[in-house]
Amino acid sequence: MVLPGIIKKVIGVIFLGYLMIWVLTPTNLWRMNWLLDLRAQTDSRYFGQQGANMLVYTFSVLLIAVLGCLYLDLQSNRTEEKKLARWRRPILVKGPLGVVSALELVFLSLFLALLIWSFSTYLSIRFREINNGVVSHHHHGHMTDAPKWVQKLRSSGFYLGILGNICCAFLFYPVTRGSSILPLLGLTSEGSIKYHIWLGHITMIFFTAHGIIFLLYWAITNDLVEIIKWDKTGVSNVAGEISLLFGIAIWITVFPRLRRNMFELFFYTHQLYTLFIFFYVLHVGFTFFCIMLPGFYLFLIDRYLRFLQSRQKVRLVSARLLPCETLELNFSKSPVLHYNPTSIVFINVPFISSLQWHPFTVSSNSNLEPDKLSVVIKKEGSWTAKLYDTLASPSPVDRLEVSLEGPYGPISVDFLRHDSLVMIAGGSGITPMISLIRDIIFRKATMNCPTPRIILLCAFKHGADLTMLDLLLPITGVPIDITQLQIEIKAFVTRDKEPSTGDKSLVRTIWFKPNPTDVPVSAALGTHAWVWLGAIISTSFVIFLIIMGIIGGYYIYPIDKNTNEVYSYSSRAVLNMLVICAVIMGTASTATLWNKRRNAREDKQIQNIDVSTPTTSPGCWAYNVDRELESQPQQSLIQNTKVHFGSRPDLKKMLLEYEGSSTGVLVSGPTEMRHEVAGVCSSSTSGNLHYEAVSFNW
Repeated sequence: MVLPGIIKKVIGVIFLGYLMIWVLTPTNLWRMNWLLDLRAQTDSRYFGQQGANMLVYTFSVLLIAVLGCLYLDLQSNRTEEKKLARWRRPILVKGPLGVVSALELVFLSLFLALLIWSFSTYLSIRFREINNGVVSHHHHGHMTDAPKWVQKLRSSGFYLGILGNICCAFLFYPVTRGSSILPLLGLTSEGSIKYHIWLGHITMIFFTAHGIIFLLYWAITNDLVEIIKWDKTGVSNVAGEISLLFGIAIWITVFPRLRRNMFELFFYTHQLYTLFIFFYVLHVGFTFFCIMLPGFYLFLIDRYLRFLQSRQKVRLVSARLLPCETLELNFSKSPVLHYNPTSIVFINVPFISSLQWHPFTVSSNSNLEPDKLSVVIKKEGSWTAKLYDTLASPSPVDRLEVSLEGPYGPISVDFLRHDSLVMIAGGSGITPMISLIRDIIFRKATMNCPTPRIILLCAFKHGADLTMLDLLLPITGVPIDITQLQIEIKAFVTRDKEPSTGDKSLVRTIWFKPNPTDVPVSAALGTHAWVWLGAIISTSFVIFLIIMGIIGGYYIYPIDKNTNEVYSYSSRAVLNMLVICAVIMGTASTATLWNKRRNAREDKQIQNIDVSTPTTSPGCWAYNVDRELESQPQQSLIQNTKVHFGSRPDLKKMLLEYEGSSTGVLVSGPTEMRHEVAGVCSSSTSGNLHYEAVSFNW
């Protein structure tokens, strides 16, 4: 199609221009010439000085987001071949950054170069002004009495805050789950979490240094009264200090050891981001906040859409409990809801915690199982333990109230371009492999397209965990003979030396009573979600401009013009934020209600879904005994499975044995496993191993 190509080129041009602005921002060419001219043309009674920043920094990104929505809708369900494969090979395997590809390393280096360039340019210009006795408009007049080194110290602290704002401008893009920008870059929200972590650490380093230097400066100049200053027409120090305290509280709890051992503390503390941003806006003013507004604006839309979706209680049809303390939850799904393999959903069970949301990979396939969405949950933490124990009790509940957000996943699947596909899973990491195998089964059955040779290498701690292999095939039957697929499964049990004969219990299935208020899982914005998202972004921003234009022209401007007092910067910032929240809530609610009614009409036909009762005996994998077989596919799958007890897989040896022009290597499991596989792929001399990590980066 010609139109998507044109849209993508336009997006590329706008994006390059936006990046160029960041490069030019610290220079005198921009600050003393172009920006002044731009402000002279946009500084009206309706928007004031914030008009220039809104046009340059906010409008350009929101335009990219809207065009991205249109592009993604036109490209719906189209598979694109991944480009720059060599650049996606792992370069750094171990270290504080985890597994980093060559492309990621290049962009990280460019971003750090931008920070260094900005800081050095700002300081060189400002130090030259200090040496010449020039007072910047960013600084107080009494500063000229201080020694030059003190003035330079203050300037260094000031521009460290500017660097923190640059990082903060990009901080919210990676955590916008329904983003139209991330897919344009070939990214998913789950895979971008690590970028949010990197940016968060850098942001807080700069902001903390910014605060410490100013405290030191005030102490040196005997001006500690500045700590409690709330300037009406300038920077509010108190608001900045409060924002910094909230930021530090969030920062402390994100370090891996504390996050893993005290997840609830991390989770609840992270919700302080709203107060962090609120006081940050009061600190810098809305005009300066427009520089980082677009990322936060898109995040607010996504967050509110997630809130609206989470208010619905989805219909939980059944749960399968395996003897390896693993359960499969099966939800009713709208047939028009489509998602790709490796998609994730966030689940909330109020019975366990009304606030906590936990991510899980979807194991079902939307084409193979059009009326069902399934997730596999292993008992590993306090939340999952309570859920499993609740359902595994002798008298389980007959209905479990569940809310769901998502699914979120890649817009296209390109794994089929490889000659061979090696899937490496550790424990519950087998879950995303289930969805991939089911997708390949569907493609072979319906399209008869060439499929890669599949090698599944999975490692489990105990023999009972082998029962998770029973989940590879859907319980509703498979419309294809598995022998048509080239599939090989090698399972390794690391802690058990031999098959156990103690527990041969069958899979236990729990059926839940339907409730009239429960609804099937469906997209919050319907089948054309990207079009609706683009409409929400554009409409809400236009309404925001109209309302703020009216408020600025007929309320704020008369106060500034007809009185001796300037309208408070903090009050202006609060007004802007309130209007932004109001227009987002209004437009997103309208779009969601419209699609909710349409979804309700479409889903009436599936309110009473009958799913065949599973009779699979899990014991066959662990104990090599007969089981009740439903179909030939299950028999073929067992014949292609080899189980090794008391040993670990030699991943390096096994991976280097696979030949072919292109071998995709997908790994999901513990950090050590991902690092080992990434190391093998990065050191491969043949270059035929293409590393893909599908594990969570939490």
